[in-house]
Amino acid sequence: MDEPFRFADALGPAKIVHIHVPAAGLKATVVVDNVACGPAIGGVRMAPDVTTEECFRLARAMTLKNAAAGLPHGGGKSVISGDPRMDHADKEHLIRAFACAIRGLGEYIPGPDMGTDETSMAWVHDEIGRAVGLPRVFGGIPLDEIGATGFGVAVAIEAALPFCDLQLKGARVAVQGFGAVGQHAARFLAEKGAILVAAADSSGTLVGKDGLDIPDLIALKREGRPLMDYPAGEKLDRDAIVDVACDIWIPAARPDVLHAGNVGRLNAKIVAQGANIPATLEAEAALHARGVLVLPDFIANAGGVICAATEYRGGNEAAAFAAIAEKIGRNTRTMLEDAARDAVAPRTAAMAMAERRLRAAARERRWG
Repeated sequence: MDEPFRFADALGPAKIVHIHVPAAGLKATVVVDNVACGPAIGGVRMAPDVTTEECFRLARAMTLKNAAAGLPHGGGKSVISGDPRMDHADKEHLIRAFACAIRGLGEYIPGPDMGTDETSMAWVHDEIGRAVGLPRVFGGIPLDEIGATGFGVAVAIEAALPFCDLQLKGARVAVQGFGAVGQHAARFLAEKGAILVAAADSSGTLVGKDGLDIPDLIALKREGRPLMDYPAGEKLDRDAIVDVACDIWIPAARPDVLHAGNVGRLNAKIVAQGANIPATLEAEAALHARGVLVLPDFIANAGGVICAATEYRGGNEAAAFAAIAEKIGRNTRTMLEDAARDAVAPRTAAMAMAERRLRAAARERRWG
C-alpha cells in the first residue's frame, strides 16, 4: 500500500491513474495533483522513457504554476510511453486511445506538451470534448505556434533585469532545447536586442559567438532537420551547451539537464527555466550560492497554461498575450522582491507565494 503514496504530501496528489490498453499499445500515466483552485490543466507528454515520478513532478509544477498565476485551475500532467516521431497514423491511433481512456477523468483537462501538439489536442477533443491548445480551425489558440510559453519566458527575463544589473540589448543568450519554447524565447528576446550565441537540440550544440540567425534556425527545425544541418557556426556535442559563456541560459527541454555533475560548468547571469523541472534542487542551490539568478519553472514558463486557460474561457490571442505579460511580469517582480526581503532563493519565495494561494483556495472547499 505504501508505493502509490510515496509522492503524497499536504498538496497531493489527488489521483495517480495508470493506463494500459494492450490492443492499442498504450501505456500511460495521469497525475491529478491538486484541484483546490479548479479542474487541473496539464500537458500530455510523449517520450519513450517517461516515468510515474516524472509525471508527478511535472504535475506538481503545474499545481504551483497555476496557483502562482492566479488561474482557476489545479495542476495535472499525463505521460504516454512512445516515440513522438512515430508514423502519423500510429500516433493518432495511440493518442485517440489515450483520450478514450481518460474520458471519465473529468477533473483533468489535457493540453499539448513535449511530443504532442495542437493536432494531437484536436484528436483528444474529437474523442472526449475537452482539451486546450487546439488549432485555430476549432476555435483554439495554438499556443506552441504563437510561442505563448516562450513569450512568457522573455517577459520573466525582462522583469528580472533590475535585480541582476543586466541590459537586454546585447545580452548573450544560449538555449538548451531549441523546440517550441526555446525558439520563441530566443525570438522574443532578440526583438529586444538580445543575441542568440548558442542553441542545442538532440543532434548537438551550435555556437555562433557573433550571433546566430534565429529565423533561419527556426525554418530549419520546421523542416524537421537538426541544428547540425545548419551550414554556419561551430558544431559541438549536445552537452557542450552548458559550457557556452552567456548572460542568459534557457533550459527548454527535458527534466534535470542541470545537476550536481555539470552545474559548476555553467557561466551565466540568469537561468530562465523554459522547461519544467530542468534543474535539480542541488543545482539550483549551487547557482544561487554563486549569485546566479534562477527564475523557477512555474513562474517563468507559465505562458502556455495562461494561454490555455484563456482559450478555455473563450478568450482570443490578444487577451492571452496580455494576460501572460501581466501575470508573469507581476509574479516575477513579486517573487524577486520577496526573495530579496527575506534573503531566500527565488524558488523559496515563489513556493511560499503559490502555497499561500493554494491554502486560501482550499479553505473554501469542502474537501480542501
